[in-house]
Amino acid sequence: MTTAYFSHPDCRAHDMGAGHPECPQRLDAIEDHLLATGLDVALTRMDAPLVEHSDLMLAHAEGYLIELNEFMQQAAETGEHRALDPDTTVCPHTWRAALRAAGAAVAATDAVIDGRAENAFCAIRPPGHHATRNETMGFCFFNNVAVAARHALDVRGLSRVAIIDFDVHHGNGTEDIVAGDERILMVSFFQDKLYPYSGGVPKGENMLNLPIPPYTRGAEIRELIEANWMPRLNDFKPEMIFISAGFDAHREDDLGQLGLVEADYEWITRRLVDVARTHSQKRIVSCLEGGYALSALGRSVAAHLRALADV
Repeated sequence: MTTAYFSHPDCRAHDMGAGHPECPQRLDAIEDHLLATGLDVALTRMDAPLVEHSDLMLAHAEGYLIELNEFMQQAAETGEHRALDPDTTVCPHTWRAALRAAGAAVAATDAVIDGRAENAFCAIRPPGHHATRNETMGFCFFNNVAVAARHALDVRGLSRVAIIDFDVHHGNGTEDIVAGDERILMVSFFQDKLYPYSGGVPKGENMLNLPIPPYTRGAEIRELIEANWMPRLNDFKPEMIFISAGFDAHREDDLGQLGLVEADYEWITRRLVDVARTHSQKRIVSCLEGGYALSALGRSVAAHLRALADV
């Protein structure tokens, strides 16, 4: 069995302007580190397809999808960047990049359920976990993980899935979409009182949110995961695990003030692999979210992939 690695050149073509932290070079940093370490040979590369509109509808309102498409088409026609909010900009190539990102998550889900891969990582951008059912925000357009989780449930017929989010920012968009859906358990940690300034009070009983004070180091976060995430996950017995894999809680990343290092990401991933081995037929799909210190991002993704591929 293999770890599938989904990506596509279209994901690199999305560009929000000079100096923006969510930049195409993020994918280059990951690729370069995989090649330099030889880890790329342990992965099975697969191209991300364009997502189906019917899959986007599992997580997003139709009116939102229509309005977003019209906005992006105007950018494509003019060849100019257009801002949706102070942080989130589209360029002529953003629409296809976003379709590829969500398409990767869905294709990875199918590959893992069908047994063509044991688990999968999606090296994609734009990220997704801030995109709500009807709002773009925080660099995100489609909620890739929420789309994939609902695809597993509503299209592929699974009964229970878990979403794990370890980005430094609260996955407010994912929470907005899946809160109250008893088929989904979402567990997360994030830096407290950081963008998007939410998560302190969960929106549903199927949520376990762990707001973490700034400057908390990896050992303390591991203890919180062991004491809080693991009992809930083992009680829930997910048939598949989805990961919103943000690496901006790394101590070198300036967008947050947490203190994780590569070894922490590897430990977290191995604990999730343990849950998947026990309850989920080893099925995991992980999607890239944040991570903006390029060297730290490459090293952290490699640590994550070593744990997924068990190498």
